[in-house]
Amino acid sequence: MVSTYHSELGNASGKNGVFLLTKPTKTLLKALAGETQDTPPVWMMRQAGRYLPEYRATRAKAGDFLSLCYNSDLATEVTLQPIRRFGFDGSILFADILLVPQALGAKLWFVTGEGPRLSTVTSQADLDNLGPVDEIDATLSPIYQTVRNLSQELPKETTLIGFAGAPWTVATYMIAGRGTPDQGPAHKLMQENVAVFDGLMDLITKATIAYLARQIEAGAEVVKLFDSWAGSLSPAAFERYCIAPHIEIVTALKARFPDVPIIGFPRGANGQYVDYTNKVAVDCVAVDTGVTADWAAQNVQPLRCVQGNLDQTLLVSGGDKLVSETKRVVKSFKGGAHIFNLGHGITPDASPDNVAIMIDAVRGA
Repeated sequence: MVSTYHSELGNASGKNGVFLLTKPTKTLLKALAGETQDTPPVWMMRQAGRYLPEYRATRAKAGDFLSLCYNSDLATEVTLQPIRRFGFDGSILFADILLVPQALGAKLWFVTGEGPRLSTVTSQADLDNLGPVDEIDATLSPIYQTVRNLSQELPKETTLIGFAGAPWTVATYMIAGRGTPDQGPAHKLMQENVAVFDGLMDLITKATIAYLARQIEAGAEVVKLFDSWAGSLSPAAFERYCIAPHIEIVTALKARFPDVPIIGFPRGANGQYVDYTNKVAVDCVAVDTGVTADWAAQNVQPLRCVQGNLDQTLLVSGGDKLVSETKRVVKSFKGGAHIFNLGHGITPDASPDNVAIMIDAVRGA
């Protein structure tokens, strides 16, 4: 199928799906192309969320979290809210990493105050009960519509970011049926039933490729892989279950959409960020607060654009430290391509006023 996606990195019409390259003008795309800028582009993980009163009002209108995700008009609205309020350089699609398991046939629901719950996959029979990858669009089509909406409604200077959870992180939820402190159930299945574990990882990997490809076709200009629990993997398991599936996903997407940048986030990788960067052909590596900005600037930034890595708790506490730490992160990464972001997602107790202060510090640093 000929791609219909639109990207500033390849947006001129061509024959047979071939696009003519143009130099990006959006600041976030410039960073992803490796350009060092005096002021880095800025966005936040979970920037559309519970810290904003307008989000809470829209979610109440939707009725529950999943209804909000699958209502394209309301999901578009909450994605746009932080752009209107703060003028971020990037806008990330409002959705959830567990929509892919649901599309594969897992039961998914959310418990107020506790988070997601899923039916579990712990045996070959459980795995066999999941549906094929080519049927996930029946569930996920509203998400693609949200992307199409955003590609039309975002300000022309704002980059649209799609995303998915990485296979290991998604698998931890599917195996345990919920989030766990140490991802113990997934580690146990990995050790005790490699065939089922590997089969689940392979299914999620293929579904992730399909899901991200459809987001790109709908208008996402960048996509991001969130491996939130990569830090709990041993070095050998990190190689097999973080790096290897990321390579498979990135290779497949780049073959179809060579001009669409990809951000990888193996959270908690610590020193393995370097190995990840050397082996996975993402355009940018997001780093968490487990490493310092100076360390990442020295060890990761010479290889790739870096995204990060302000401590998200500072958006709760605020004060002079928020300003000084924001400026410190900007200064640390000033020698190369950098996208300013948090080390993880903004928390519900963060202050919108502190977000505004952070942005002013980035742009005035």
